[in-house]
Amino acid sequence: MTIPNPHALDSLDPVAVAVTEAIRSGDLDALRRLLAEHPGLATARVVEEREGCGPGGRSLLHLAADWPGHVPRGPEAVAVLVEAGADPGARFVGAHRETPLHWAASNDDLPMIDALVAAGADIEADGAVIAGGTPLADARAFGQWRAARRLLELGARPTFQDAATLGLDEVVEAGLRATPPPTPEEIDEAFWGACQGGRLSTAVLLRAAGADVDRIGWGGLTPLDVARAGEAERNAEVAAWLTAAGARTHTETTGPDRP
Repeated sequence: MTIPNPHALDSLDPVAVAVTEAIRSGDLDALRRLLAEHPGLATARVVEEREGCGPGGRSLLHLAADWPGHVPRGPEAVAVLVEAGADPGARFVGAHRETPLHWAASNDDLPMIDALVAAGADIEADGAVIAGGTPLADARAFGQWRAARRLLELGARPTFQDAATLGLDEVVEAGLRATPPPTPEEIDEAFWGACQGGRLSTAVLLRAAGADVDRIGWGGLTPLDVARAGEAERNAEVAAWLTAAGARTHTETTGPDRP
């Protein structure tokens, strides 16, 4: 069977089931056989209804990078798929426009990040579920610190909020001196990120720049809430500093019966 290009395969289609299993299990022989038997398969999209997202189409590289990531022989599958014609910059079709690299970053999957970038994936591709940003924005927002560091090593350019969340004090200081300077809202968002990442020195910098210690961010969490949610010892240090500065939790800020 020749698969038209581009072609959407229902996720329950036998070919879609077989290629998904081959990719997710690391069966490269089966993957090569399917690609040879079905010309056009490398550029096809597997379409299914995803909870909370409506119908969406994933490229085969998205299948390799999909949650929870770290599939067996994933980087080798990337090479096989790209050689067969798969686009390393393919976009999810549906509720967002994320690339496979966005997904690898969200899963802290360093080997997959390396393989996709080596295959030509755009490290600065926009379209993240996090404010339409880059793969680095996903890694930062989801607390995937190893992925974030690897993306930086590979040349990703951090935003002001990325830099604050990752504790890049020199970048944050340069941002504060920039013309025009960051807005109060941007400073508050960066401060929240620094507390999420457990970056005490960065939080101190941003507090001195006027950051609101009770700013409510993603998930209704204040800086104190998100610092306490982190498991690293550095998060405990930030939480203690915030408490000493009079910072409050969401409940303390809004009251128990208010949103």
